[in-house]
Amino acid sequence: MLTVLNLVARRLLTLIPLVLGITLFVFVIMQFSPIDPALSVLGDQATPAQVEAFKTANGLNDPLPLRYLHFLGDLVRGDLGMTFPPSVPVAEKIATALPLTIQLTALGVLGALVIALALGIPAALYRDRWPDQVIRFVSMAGIAMPSFWLALLLIQEFAVRRPILPTGGYVNPADSVTLWIQSLAMPALALAVPVGCSLARIVRTSMVEELDKDYVRTAIGAGLPPRVVIGRNVLRNALVNPLTALGLRIGYLIGGTVVIEAIFSLPGMGTQIMSAVQQNDTALAQGTVLTIALGFVMVNLIVDILYLFANPRLRGSH
Repeated sequence: MLTVLNLVARRLLTLIPLVLGITLFVFVIMQFSPIDPALSVLGDQATPAQVEAFKTANGLNDPLPLRYLHFLGDLVRGDLGMTFPPSVPVAEKIATALPLTIQLTALGVLGALVIALALGIPAALYRDRWPDQVIRFVSMAGIAMPSFWLALLLIQEFAVRRPILPTGGYVNPADSVTLWIQSLAMPALALAVPVGCSLARIVRTSMVEELDKDYVRTAIGAGLPPRVVIGRNVLRNALVNPLTALGLRIGYLIGGTVVIEAIFSLPGMGTQIMSAVQQNDTALAQGTVLTIALGFVMVNLIVDILYLFANPRLRGSH
């Protein structure tokens, strides 16, 4: 247990330069924006004196390193700035939109895992036979299918032709769990299919490698039922590599929510980014991009920790 805690502490320490690098990258990129914050707030009719006074009052004329330090200080206090008129704290907008994106991403991850296991395990057990060939074709089709195109097909099938699910909108789970599931079912499925199909190939490969190991043949030869050996040993060991791959693909899921939320009219982080771009709101764009980037880092930290628990050999090597 102490070894695990030491490894977790090391992972946390590596986050410090990574987070600083992300904040610096986002800050510098936003400085190259052609949008003048002063004119966006004051309007195009503002006089040069008014623009200069605004920049002085908000520290926009300070040297870039000093402005970055001020930005870090505000970030530590949870201050991400104000949106352009009507002025609303960016943190407040993100606090409203972030829970929905987290819910959608979590459902997408859950769906991807179900698809990966449902396709990958049978493909490995029936390798090089017709079930494996069928699953391989289905997996490749799913990988090649863009999420936004699948989302449009789902809307056409389950909202237009068969009005089973709503075409869009969001229902808070506190109001109705059933309506909440219905509102996120198609968006989550559109995100889950490409990721789940790609993970299925990794699950199959890992299980095939594990099934070919000597301990599997020895255990089955000793009289243990194959389902027990596969369920207790093979599956657990084979899921280590897919778990690592899942952490990287969560970034794809988070990025996909930008388009999916727009298609299904979901008021999440993707919608906030679209709104910031359309309204030339640099503060909102900077805050949402930074939040998503830091969220991706935290998710990968969690996956790394789960990887440590799932792989005893890695713990023993430290």
